[in-house]
Parts: sequence; C-alpha cells; structure tokens
Amino acid sequence: MSFDLIVRNAQLASVPKGAPLQDIGVSDGKIAAIGTGLADEGESVDAGGCLVSAGLIETHIHLDKSRILDRSEPSPDRGTDHMKRVAAVKPSFTVEDVYQRAQASLETSLVAGVTHMRTHVELDPNVGMKSFDALEQLAKDYAWGIDLDLCVFLQEGWTGVPEGDANLVEGLERGAKAIGGAPSYDENGPGQIARIFELANEYDVDVDIHLDVGPNHDHLDIYQVCELADKYGWGGRVAVGHGSKYASMPPAKLKDLGKLLADSGVTVTVLPATDLFTVGRHQDHSVMRGVADANALVSHGVNCCLSTNNILNPFTPFGDGSLMRIANMYANVLQRGTTEELLETFAMVTTMPGRLIGREDNGLSVGSSADLVIWGASSPDEAVAINAQPLHGFKAGRRTFRWDRPELNRP
Repeated sequence: MSFDLIVRNAQLASVPKGAPLQDIGVSDGKIAAIGTGLADEGESVDAGGCLVSAGLIETHIHLDKSRILDRSEPSPDRGTDHMKRVAAVKPSFTVEDVYQRAQASLETSLVAGVTHMRTHVELDPNVGMKSFDALEQLAKDYAWGIDLDLCVFLQEGWTGVPEGDANLVEGLERGAKAIGGAPSYDENGPGQIARIFELANEYDVDVDIHLDVGPNHDHLDIYQVCELADKYGWGGRVAVGHGSKYASMPPAKLKDLGKLLADSGVTVTVLPATDLFTVGRHQDHSVMRGVADANALVSHGVNCCLSTNNILNPFTPFGDGSLMRIANMYANVLQRGTTEELLETFAMVTTMPGRLIGREDNGLSVGSSADLVIWGASSPDEAVAINAQPLHGFKAGRRTFRWDRPELNRP
C-alpha cells in the first residue's frame, strides 16, 4: 500500500495505556492503515513513543471579540459589567480589525492542536454583519489547517430588536452552521429561546445557547431548552454553554438534571476560564468556583465539552488558545485526578465535542480524517495532568505546525 505520510512509533490515544506502539499510514487525507512496520517511501515522522490523538475540537469561542483589552479592560474591584464594557467598543469594530484579532486567536489555537472550531459571532445592531464578514473570510483562508464553523447569535437582547433578527437570518442564509443566544440579557428570555429553535428548525442548523449563568439554581432555563429539543427532534444537535448554575446543585438534583439532559440529547459545554473569572463576585470571601462538574454530568449520560470561550477581553483577560490548558485547569478546579477522570476529561476536548458538531470520524481508526496531533506525553491522562505540549500537528495528513522540544544547555 502506498502512503502519503506515516507517523511511526505512536502511542495511540484510542487504546489502553501501555499498548504496543503503532504506525499510522495516511493516504488522500485519511487514515489508511494502522499497524507495525508499515513500509513506504512517503514522508515519515517518528513519534518516538509519544501520544498521538485526533485533533482537538473547540466548540465555544468568541474570535470576534478576542484581544480587545487595549480598548476595554476588566472592571476594577471585581465589578460585573463585562457585557457593557464589550458592548461599548463593538461600534469601533471593522471587518479588517475583527479579521486581524480573530486570526491571531485562531493561529494560537491551531498550534495548540485544535483542528475543528465553532466560533460564536455577535450580530447585534451595534456591530451588524462586520464580524460575520471577517470570520466568513477567515474560515476560507484557514481551511488548510482548521475547520471553522460559525454560530450566529445576539449578545445584548433580541426582543424588540428587528434589525438583530434580520442579521441572524442573513447569517443563516449565508451558511452559518448553528444559532444561539444569550437569553439572560433579554427582557423576554423564554421568547428568545423559542425563536432560536424556530430558526434552527427552519434552516436545519444546530442550536448552541449561552445558558444558566449565575451563582445559584433558583431559576434554570435548561428545562425549556430540553422541552424544545424534544419537540423539534433536535436531540444531539443542541448545546448550552456555561451552566455555572449547575455547580450549585446538590448531587441528587444534578443527577435529575443529568438524566433530563441525556434523554433530550443536550450537550453541556463547560467554560472554566470565564466562569472562574466572572462567577461569585457577590462574595468577598470563600468565593465559589462556579464551574459545572462535567464528569458528574457524564456519569449520568450527558455529552460534555470543555471550551475556551474568551481570550484577552473583559470576560476573560487571559488565554492562549490552548484547550489542553483549559482541560488541565478544569480537572484541577473540579478536583478530578484519577486516571479514569483524566481520560474522561481528555475526551471532553476530542471525542465528545466531535459528537456535538457531527464529526464522529474525529478519531484514530481506518477511514477517519487524518487530523492528528503528537503530544509530549505518553497517554491522554498524562497529557491533561502535565498540560502537555503539542509537538506536531496534521490536517488531513498535511503538516500544519511543529514545536521543538526544549534543549537543556548543561554546563
């Protein structure tokens, strides 16, 4: 058999720790063979016993409002006006400006091992279609290294905003793959959620909503989302991002919620960096973490993802595009450190988000797309535990990046 690429001596993420090393043969952008001693004269990369996984999948990020700290810093004294600070600078966005900032964030994600991404795009009247125009072009320009899907939504309210609704329809007409919203910022949150599902059904796109952000679970919008997912038959195509309120639920209530989510096919995307930074600001000591326990939800049958959300803006003035860093942060905060728990955490940035975006072929099997990452670790759980450095990346069998390992200069 002829191969375009062979990754040799790989510790596959898809097999138990300590299994024999394997070679991965790639032809026409897909994994054509997995075995030992694959012979060919094509390009060869020696993984040297390192972990090889499918590319990471980022399902919730805001490229359009990343890297705006030079225009809008976070509130001092742990203030809570994050959205107002971002809204104030959105009229200054231009297509070129959004493209350049988004490009920088996309590239840092790409070299951190991300091969698929869903970015949320704000189409509020104060920015119009400028961000969509920029990200639509960015997706085309970087198709060689990453699949970039657009999820359109309104951040600052939908009810009584006909221009915003029209912008969303235009985005869907132009090929957006998902629609979402932020009902907590709307005077009629339930109405917004209902409209999201109406448009999703009309245009046959996924639903991905910012939902249930806050310090307690006195009121949850997730019940309406599950009801509508059942009504429209949208199970497996609905995600909610944040869910920080679920962190305040006792185990019995969380179990009941988990069963409901699993039965309705609703994914929960946990956003540790942003929720750690924004939740609990009403407290002046023993501040809550506000990060939903995805492992607990997975144990009840829920599909869960971990994502970045924001990079270098008032909601999250940190970030480098590394999903592995997010996974490591999550595991530390949720006190999940067993081998099984860390393996599950690794799945939250690989196979589980693959289910959400319809990329079940995001794996290491013959016939799957050859989107591969070689890591400076020997197993998925170790990769999460040490925040492993990606060493090589491939998109459809073509190398997209390489990191050199550090070299000690001994005396």
